Amino acid sequence: MNRRQKSILINAISVITITSIAVVAMINLKDWVNRSEAMRAMEDLGNLVLQYRQENGSVPPQSYVNNIKTNLKGHVRLGDLQYRALWIDFDSKPDDVLAYVEKKYHSLVLSRGFIVLRLDGRVEWMQKQQLDVLLARQQSRMEIETLPK
Repeated sequence: MNRRQKSILINAISVITITSIAVVAMINLKDWVNRSEAMRAMEDLGNLVLQYRQENGSVPPQSYVNNIKTNLKGHVRLGDLQYRALWIDFDSKPDDVLAYVEKKYHSLVLSRGFIVLRLDGRVEWMQKQQLDVLLARQQSRMEIETLPK
């Protein structure tokens, strides 16, 4: 191989490497932004639910949350929200799960998980195993049977 061929080969490999790194970085950045926006939308939803709860003494019904969700900035990033108000009663604890949404990411940093809204308004990211254990303690048999498969 002569000098010119080596130079072309080195340049091509450099461009391919830099482009690959940039693509992976952009995918990770996109997923990170989507997750932070979904967390922010869930926090906004949590604040509105807490406000409703303080005014009315109970959590809002599903229809109220659906109306709020369509008007929330960033609601698109929430996705298919699983709202558990039907199963929340006056004996529920502040750390009970009020709502959750599954998020699937394709980046190296983020993976599949859930954004969880607690009854006291806290929003957190959980892995599937953590949420399953938490819900197993909180869900009644009737709720489990009525959940979509």
